[in-house]
Amino acid sequence: MEGTIINYRRNSTGQRTNHLIISIKEIDSREKALKLIGKKVIYHTGKKDMIGKINAAHGNKGALRAVFETGMPGQCLGKKVKVE
Repeated sequence: MEGTIINYRRNSTGQRTNHLIISIKEIDSREKALKLIGKKVIYHTGKKDMIGKINAAHGNKGALRAVFETGMPGQCLGKKVKVE
């Protein structure tokens, strides 16, 4: 499955660069998103793969929250990721 990185997880005073919000075209409800919790997310930087894990749904329209071990670069916003 392929998804798109929408943004970092953030609040009014800052952002967490290792927490990302991901959108997948086929997923359009919270119920469908909850079934993907625990899956791996892979972002390919060109040199190496950065691996994260889906840990929660984000909102009611099917967005997902993924956590990576390290902070992600700003260039990753709007790019494609693979969900396995």
